[in-house]
Amino acid sequence: MTQVFARTKGLLDVDFHYCPGCTHGIVHRLVAEVLEEMGQLDKAIGVAPVGCAVFAYNYFNCDMYEAAHGRAPAVATGCKRVHPQNLVFTYQGDGDLASIGAAEIVHAAHRGEKITAIFINNAIYGMTGGQMAPTTLVGQKTTTSPYGRDKELCGSPIRIAEMLATIEGSAYIERVACNSNANIIRTKKAIRNAFQSQLDRKGFSLVEVLATCPTNWGKSPAEAMKWLEENMIPYYPLGVFKEV
Repeated sequence: MTQVFARTKGLLDVDFHYCPGCTHGIVHRLVAEVLEEMGQLDKAIGVAPVGCAVFAYNYFNCDMYEAAHGRAPAVATGCKRVHPQNLVFTYQGDGDLASIGAAEIVHAAHRGEKITAIFINNAIYGMTGGQMAPTTLVGQKTTTSPYGRDKELCGSPIRIAEMLATIEGSAYIERVACNSNANIIRTKKAIRNAFQSQLDRKGFSLVEVLATCPTNWGKSPAEAMKWLEENMIPYYPLGVFKEV
């Protein structure tokens, strides 16, 4: 019998710890597949900070660093400068990258660091109990905004992709989603393009992935996918925001 599907060598044979319906697992697989297909598994170095993906070093079959909360871009910068021949990527959530790590990601892009950030935006703090994140939508209820995010008090949700696209040192910025087969295919393509941009030494690259958090959203996996499509995508439009 002809084998038509196989587990990627980019992931170790370990069960994920993620909640049912969480799309971290999908993105892990896509990153791993791209690294394998590009022949970069033995050259890739990943950096995972604090967040739901804190145990990413148990899953990816490549060298991994653990970084302090929000500091993955700084660690990746040092790693890339010491090992310029390696493909270096960070894997960060919105509570990490867009909040405590906002300055790190902005200045990494400003310096044009030849690293790639995989940015998971599920509009909430997942690991620490479902608090409001910088990406939480106006009106969205969380444990720290039980009546919904108030724009007058908290401002508008931050659009990371659009912001980083304005920075001269950024080379490839795209926002994708994991809510449908078609969008998952586009997500894989975006990750490949971002990695290739780094290998071509064009500058900083980032792929923002709109993801679900059924547990903290208080929804079933199916409901979460629908909520993402109906609420997140209108505010966070998909597409390439910069490509040089």
